Amino acid sequence: MKYQAIIFDLDGVICHTDRYHYLAWKQLADELGIYFDETINHRLRGVSRMESLEIVLERSDRTFTEEEKLLYAEKKNEVYKELLKQMSPKDLSEEVKQTLDELRAKGLKLGIGSSSKNARFILSRIGLEDYFDAVCDGNCISRSKPDPEVFVKAAAMLSTPAERCLVVEDAKAGVEAAVAGGMDCAAIGDARCCEQAAHGLTMFSDLLKVAAD
Repeated sequence: MKYQAIIFDLDGVICHTDRYHYLAWKQLADELGIYFDETINHRLRGVSRMESLEIVLERSDRTFTEEEKLLYAEKKNEVYKELLKQMSPKDLSEEVKQTLDELRAKGLKLGIGSSSKNARFILSRIGLEDYFDAVCDGNCISRSKPDPEVFVKAAAMLSTPAERCLVVEDAKAGVEAAVAGGMDCAAIGDARCCEQAAHGLTMFSDLLKVAAD
């Protein structure tokens, strides 16, 4: 097989936490008197927490200190983590779990490459706490996507050269990060329109065919 390892983005690929992010950012924005809607929230996909905060604060008519920004980012995250407690193994679709099991049975290494600092907590909530061979998340990196750092480090954790890794992403920034890291990318969801992706997935299980080529 061309690929020895598959590195997955977490949110929007393995599971979906967009709604919880939106509700947490919305609560913070409302408290600060800043307009925030789902269109603005869409710009935050695949972006780090602090960069997301900067986007949320764009509509404010005041300037915030770095200390205030750190405080607000942590406040948002606390709300988000409380919302994540609602997640359970039911939030992991049968299609995704079955596909992961079949990929593993083929001998492929499986990893996570996520900008989220809550990746391990989310994995524990959906029953995949010890499932992946490597988890590289926001706690391991200093630069978020489209910088390739998260995928480069994930590949190193998997002891697999970049050219033998396939990244699965649902955001343009993630596709760009994979390509910048010298890896092929299989794009799903909104990222399917990204020309840099080597493969387009209509559904998650399409990965089985890609991995078999």
